[in-house]
Amino acid sequence: MRRSPRARTRPRTPVALAVPALLAVAFLLVPLLGILTRTRWGELGSHLSSEGVTEAVKLSLLVSCGALALSLVLGVPLAWLLARVDFPGKALVRSLVLLPMVLPPTVGGVTLLLGFGRRGLLGPWLEDTFGIVLPFHTSGAVVAATFVAMPFLVISLEGTLAGLRPAYEETAASLGASPVRVFCTVTLPLVAPGLAAGAALTWARALGEFGATITFAGNLPGTTQTLPLQVYLLLQDQPEAATSVSLLLLVIAMAVLVALRGRWAGGGQRGGGVRGRTRDRRSSPDGDRPKRPADTATAGAGAAPVKNGPAPAEDRPVPVKDGPAPAESSPARAKNAPIPATYGTVPPEDVTGHGPAEPAPTGSGERWPLYASVTGFTELSLDAEPGTTVAVVGPNGAGKTTLLRALLGLTPRARARLVLGGTEAGALPPHRRGVAWVPQDGALFPHLSALANTAYGLRAQGVRRAEARHRARAWLERLDVGHLAHRRPAQLSGGQAGRVALARALAARPRLLLLDEPLAALDQTTRAHVRHTLRTHLAGFGGVCLLVTHDPVEAVSLADRVLVLEDGRAVQDAPPGEVARHPKSPWVARMLGRNALAGTAAGDGTLLLDDGGKLVVADPVTEGAAVLAVVAPEAVALHRTRPQGSPRNVWPGTVREITAVGSRLRVLVGRPDGPDLVAEVTTQAAAELGLRDGVEVFTSVKATEITLVER
Repeated sequence: MRRSPRARTRPRTPVALAVPALLAVAFLLVPLLGILTRTRWGELGSHLSSEGVTEAVKLSLLVSCGALALSLVLGVPLAWLLARVDFPGKALVRSLVLLPMVLPPTVGGVTLLLGFGRRGLLGPWLEDTFGIVLPFHTSGAVVAATFVAMPFLVISLEGTLAGLRPAYEETAASLGASPVRVFCTVTLPLVAPGLAAGAALTWARALGEFGATITFAGNLPGTTQTLPLQVYLLLQDQPEAATSVSLLLLVIAMAVLVALRGRWAGGGQRGGGVRGRTRDRRSSPDGDRPKRPADTATAGAGAAPVKNGPAPAEDRPVPVKDGPAPAESSPARAKNAPIPATYGTVPPEDVTGHGPAEPAPTGSGERWPLYASVTGFTELSLDAEPGTTVAVVGPNGAGKTTLLRALLGLTPRARARLVLGGTEAGALPPHRRGVAWVPQDGALFPHLSALANTAYGLRAQGVRRAEARHRARAWLERLDVGHLAHRRPAQLSGGQAGRVALARALAARPRLLLLDEPLAALDQTTRAHVRHTLRTHLAGFGGVCLLVTHDPVEAVSLADRVLVLEDGRAVQDAPPGEVARHPKSPWVARMLGRNALAGTAAGDGTLLLDDGGKLVVADPVTEGAAVLAVVAPEAVALHRTRPQGSPRNVWPGTVREITAVGSRLRVLVGRPDGPDLVAEVTTQAAAELGLRDGVEVFTSVKATEITLVER
């Protein structure tokens, strides 16, 4: 018989490991077999239905359920505190939680007696003030069971909370949900598997508690004599009945373990709760996520766009290829332009975001200018009029995401004094700032449908359920995902999830809108449509929008200003056309498809490049000035032999990569003693030069083709 490929490739278990493992299984199995073989099955019914056992079963259920309820009331907040809050003595508190698990139960009963007994630390006060006496009372049995069982709930739930991405709760807060609402509607549903596992283990442990109960609460029939204590008594006079009751407890314990399906020990695939149902779209809470090559549309000096090619011609901004467009021809809306006809076809909420209102013309209603002063890792001041869209660009780690999180009040790395429409929003908690946020991965709530996700902010602001769902569906229709309203995030593609997250933020109608690369996961066609929809909405938006992007198309078509960040500082803040004509950051120049060479002016009409070498320039520059030399790829000439004549900037190099860009080719040339250069040539020229990877060439740039920008 042929064995399956899996059977053929399965490694053999070493005998030295298999034998001890089998002995361990036998060691655990023999006591269970002993109960099964010694149980008198014919008398099982009579043993379990006796008056003493029935009374003990009822009392055990009462005590275990009471212990579970008390553990939920006290343990859930404690688990949240341990998982989410850093405070002095946290390690000590966690040790106190674990202590009952390693403490002998009898010793635990003694400690309870000395703490809550009639002569203990709190016992006299409880008796004199409230008339409560815990020892030898059913409530004492509940306290004893809670003491030994609650750690199972706290540890299980703390692990689940630690694995839950804070972005879900942070996004809910940005949509206007209070901390209590976030905890009840987002946190608890997402940690439900861990909570259920911890609750089941807590109940089972409380049901089987013996040592602490008999020491602290005694063994009084009908009052504190639970099933384990009943077994202890039956062993003295009726061992057969004790075996039957032990079998009952064994069956209950096994049922709990089977129901958990490995959630406690990590053996199941569903133990992670949220992680098992959602894609792995992690991002650093404060830093900038490393971007995929497709996230950037164009770049120079050998950046990823050369490898992936540019955006389609209809999506390519004019500045990248032919220089900047005049300000009046920019696709971005004018400040006082009328609202397009498409705006207002869906009844939006009023400008405060707290209820329905009829569509209002541009300029009516409340407006929210922005002033922000950010200190910490990111330091800058930002002042913008209502209706302004600011594109925030910069390399990874520049502080873009930190800026957004500072405005939200969600990071200790930076603090922001935030004023929205004359209101000091920076002193308010995140859910009261009126700042909506779309994080890099959307952070859609996994337990809610696309429709419920979109309506979440409206519901948090007090909009009635039917009205909120109506508006949410309208926003989903606007972004062409209305047919996906019933689906949950795990059933959506990355692009679909991104559009739902965008609809959720827009539906909340915030005072300040923060978009962290909202279109990065979309294909070019969908991106163009969503960009048009977003531009239409922003045309009538009464607040300010900050858009983090690596795509120059988005910066040109959506933004009125471009804010360039490097190392947490603002390098440039100007209209898109000005940034395209005179980029002050090498990264921005490369993003726009230009070669950018940073250097310092020398007295002989040359630049001493930061990466090594010299560059001859035509424009006079003050000696010692820090400048950026910008060279278009088409201005870089390629030669197989050293050129003679006018070019004064000639460097040897090696072809590293050739990529088609429309009808032309982009050639990345690596230089051993300076920065790489990108040249753009025709296919015919490439064939004549015999260009291919590894070919040695010379690059040349005329001094008159170099644009200098002061840094």
